[in-house]
Amino acid sequence: MGHMEPVTIDGGEMNVYMAEPAGAGPHPAILLTFHRGGIDEFTCKYIDDLAAAGYVAAAPNFYHRSPADADAGDAQGRVIDSDMVADMDATVAMLQGRDSVQGDAIGIVGHCFGGRNSYLGAATNSAFKACAVFYGGNTTVARGEGRPTPFELMKNITCPVMGFFGNDDQNPSPDDIDKIDAELTRHGVRHVFHRYDGAGHAFQNFTAPERYREEAARDAQAKLLAFLNAELKR
Repeated sequence: MGHMEPVTIDGGEMNVYMAEPAGAGPHPAILLTFHRGGIDEFTCKYIDDLAAAGYVAAAPNFYHRSPADADAGDAQGRVIDSDMVADMDATVAMLQGRDSVQGDAIGIVGHCFGGRNSYLGAATNSAFKACAVFYGGNTTVARGEGRPTPFELMKNITCPVMGFFGNDDQNPSPDDIDKIDAELTRHGVRHVFHRYDGAGHAFQNFTAPERYREEAARDAQAKLLAFLNAELKR
């Protein structure tokens, strides 16, 4: 089971939900950029599962600047990219400062809202050595006045990327995915995208039965772990 750990940022504290594998390590690490629901049942189980697979896993609470009584939708609406970049950088620094973490073997993984933000993190912090995106939409939308979009920043990604998408999704749509594929190719970013028929948005989210697709979810997770193991457990 994971636990909350405080990280100091902007003169305050941000909670990070963390879990670690058994053994002293050092272990590779994953920063999980959460979906709209925040640090909820899905996010906590995903962190715990990554730890069981041999990773120190950490999910920073990007909603920490919102009022404590704000719901997930309201908190998500308040988040801007510059704050998320600062939160991710602080989480990376925290991970690199732990004896249990192999500081040169950190990846970033995200779902939905977090998938978008995985591109953002990989484009703004070269510490990430692998990036995985689950159905990350709104890559051409900036959060914060004057900020470049994640799509515009993709040219700065220096690590390999793996993406997982449902062909029934509309955000990102199959056309959106084609454009991202082409943009990464144009800039020489090594990447592989997996697409699933009969699956839409949030197909890994077991807490949403109407969206969850067990076969696609399991296949994607197996491919994700193979990718992370190849890139981070060298």
